[in-house]
Amino acid sequence: MKKYEYLPHTADVRFRAYGKTPEEAFANAATAMFNVMVETEKVKPKAIRKITAEGSDLESLLQQFLEQFIILLDTDNFFLSKIKKISISGSKKHYKLSAVAAGDEAKNYETIGPQVKACTYNSMFVKQEGRQWAVQVVVDI
Repeated sequence: MKKYEYLPHTADVRFRAYGKTPEEAFANAATAMFNVMVETEKVKPKAIRKITAEGSDLESLLQQFLEQFIILLDTDNFFLSKIKKISISGSKKHYKLSAVAAGDEAKNYETIGPQVKACTYNSMFVKQEGRQWAVQVVVDI
């Protein structure tokens, strides 16, 4: 199963990420978002960051989760290498996410694309498709 794919978009970047669970799809979405800016497979997992997010539905949870990484990029100059652990709990009115991310300082890597500025709700979805989960995201660049 592919982890993510980029889809056509006129001005920003749109991608779809997949996983056997919502957690795996969310983790792959974070990787896809960073892979717009840097070759994530080359980022060394030198530093650990804990991520928490809350949302009233899975879409708002995904948006908040990805925004936490944009904040880390802006404040700590952090590039994601991989999600080491992720869990989602809650119900239809209140979801919580906690994750452990590994990465390194952005200054140690050559960027390959534009910086992601924000994660939008435009065309966003989180849904189960057969035996896998899919999330779709558009990020502002």
